[in-house]
Amino acid sequence: MLTSRILTAALLLGGFLAALFLLARWQFAIVVGLVVVVAAHEWAGLCGLRLRRKQVYVAAACIAYSALAVAWLNGTSMVWLFGVATLFWGIAVPAWVHRGFDHPAAGRWLVPVGIFVIVPAGIAMLVLSPRSLLAVLALTWIADTAAYFTGRAWGRRKLAPRISPGKTQEGAAGALVAVVIYAIICATLLPELASLTRGAGWAILLAGAFVLAVMSILGDLFESAIKRRAGAKDSGTMLPGHGGVLDRIDSATSTLPLAALLFHWMLTP
Repeated sequence: MLTSRILTAALLLGGFLAALFLLARWQFAIVVGLVVVVAAHEWAGLCGLRLRRKQVYVAAACIAYSALAVAWLNGTSMVWLFGVATLFWGIAVPAWVHRGFDHPAAGRWLVPVGIFVIVPAGIAMLVLSPRSLLAVLALTWIADTAAYFTGRAWGRRKLAPRISPGKTQEGAAGALVAVVIYAIICATLLPELASLTRGAGWAILLAGAFVLAVMSILGDLFESAIKRRAGAKDSGTMLPGHGGVLDRIDSATSTLPLAALLFHWMLTP
């Protein structure tokens, strides 16, 4: 299992970096579109949709993503999309997670919400520059890794026992600290962030990194809640040692729209 997990991760990372830095933007948009399609298929499975409805659902996600991607490639701003997605993740999802997914209304809403979770994240991958996108994705990986090891070493108090018993408050704290340190390192390496390393810019940068880390944890918890509701350990079996595509991008679905919004706000003159 460990060997397959490492090999899969290496292949995914190599393929992603090649697509990100070597392909034209419209070609990269097609690659992201394939990820959106697979993620939508897995989401439909977690919601219990049958074959015909699952096909319609995946087609709807594909159409929504394609329309927005074409609009962006033709110069349309996507700030409105990222703003709405950020409000969804910052307000609706915490209330939803707190209330639970057992009541019938939650199950009905999960189906259309999936498109809203997956598609804005895909569009954000196009809008962010390659280096900025890689930095944001690395943030989610660092947060997840730090939470895992900190939780194993010092975890005592459960973060959300009804949703994910393995996650602890100590692990979440470790993730937040690691992300803040990572943001400081990024500020010295990314030219895009150079203007934020003077004066009050540091406070804005660190606050943004802190909020992104919180969003990363929230995205992870949200998918964990959906899998628990569906009685599934993983969202799929496509990635050996990792589960499904949604299992790999759960934290990114919540952080990418906010990151695109923050980069726009902080870097626009």
